[in-house]
Formats: sequence, C-alpha cells, structure tokens
Amino acid sequence: MNKQALSLALTLALVVGGALYFTNLLQSPIVRLTLLIKSSYHDGIENIEHTFEEHFNQQATIIDLREKNRYYEQQLLHFHQIADDYQKLIQEENSTIQTDAKVELVRTLSYVRFGDPYRVWIEMDNFDVKKVYGLLYRGYASGIVVSNNNKAMALLNGDVKSSYAVNIGASMAPGIVRGNNERRLIVEFIPTWIPISVGDEVVTSGLDRIFLAGLKVGRVVSITRASGYQSAVIEPYFYGKNPAYFHVITQVR
Repeated sequence: MNKQALSLALTLALVVGGALYFTNLLQSPIVRLTLLIKSSYHDGIENIEHTFEEHFNQQATIIDLREKNRYYEQQLLHFHQIADDYQKLIQEENSTIQTDAKVELVRTLSYVRFGDPYRVWIEMDNFDVKKVYGLLYRGYASGIVVSNNNKAMALLNGDVKSSYAVNIGASMAPGIVRGNNERRLIVEFIPTWIPISVGDEVVTSGLDRIFLAGLKVGRVVSITRASGYQSAVIEPYFYGKNPAYFHVITQVR
C-alpha cells in the first residue's frame, strides 16, 4: 500500500509539474499573439481616428482659408477704391469718399465649347442678365462676365469680345483693352498726345463701371501709331489658366 501510495503521489506530482511547465510553455506564444493582435487593433483604431481628425481638420482649414480669401479679396477692392477716391480728393476739394464695392466667389463649371480656352460657364448667384461684371483672379483683372442664353458666361482675357477701360503708365493714358485670341492683349484708342512707354503698367480705369480703378492688367511690350491713335500690345498678368474659382465684382459702388 505504501509503495502504491508513493507511486501515485509521484505520478500526481509529475503530472502537476508537467502541466504547469507545458501550460506556461503553451501560454507564452498565445499571450504574445493575443497582445500583438490587441496592439494592432488599437494601432488601427488610433490611425483611423487620426485620419478622421486630420480629414476634418483639413476640411475646416480649407473652409476657413476660403472665407479669409473672400474677406481679403473684398478688402483689396475697398483699398483700391479708397486709393482711387483719395487721388480724386486731392484734385477736387469737394470730393466725398464712398466705398461699397462687393465681390462674389464663383466656381468654373466648364468650357462653353471645346477648343476655345477663353470662354467658360460659371456658377453665379443673383446673376443679372442685363449687367456686365468684372472678373478677377488673385486680384488681377482677368476678363468680364456677360449673359449667354440667360446664363453667366466668363469671357477671359484673350477673347475678342472681352474688353474694358484701362489706364497706361504714370501718364494715366486712357484706352480700351481687348483680346485677340492670343496670349497678349491689345490696348486701342490711346491718344497720341499722351506719352506711353514699353514697360508701363496697365491698370483698370474704372470709368466703364465694370472694374474699380487701379486693378492690375499687365505691362506694355510694344507700341504702334496709326489713324490719330496709339495702340499697345501688353503681356497680361492673367492668361487662360482656367482656374476652378474666380471672383466677380458684383457692385462697384
């Protein structure tokens, strides 16, 4: 009986020891695998959360920048108008300063027809088919907006029907700029008695009530004289880039 009891106790001890040994041996890789899975899971969840956070932060940043861009475009127009009125105030003692220019951010939809890079449809709120609007890109005069079948159509710089009043150089020589279906624009009807030079900057005059005065258009690259007038070829600051968005001057005063 004693031998049997001792054998049984020994066998039981071996079984318990073996179970403990092999259990730890088996548990170790299982535990490591479980921890790895949990770690990967949490990393994945964190990455997803960070991705969502970054997406919404970027979206909020884009919206914020668009609003700021719209605000700064509006302020730029006001500053141009104030500068123009200030010059007139110096010349005319009784001038009054009034600033009520308005600008609207508009989206480009598509070309009016393929092969013509100078005409695009734009999406514009409160479009008045009877009006002609000034078109801006990053503060530069970039064309005009007119009605075509009661829809807003942008005639970009370069289109033969895109024309507006400008002044040239320090002498403020008046003229009318128009497109020529080419990169460079033409300024016509410049009086011959007013001196202009190659390199002179061309800016909007504001006399056509389309643009404010002083918005940059381009620089003179050549000059010709004929029929009692001067004509100038200018290199525009904006040319046929067809951006996704423009600004439209909806009200000059």
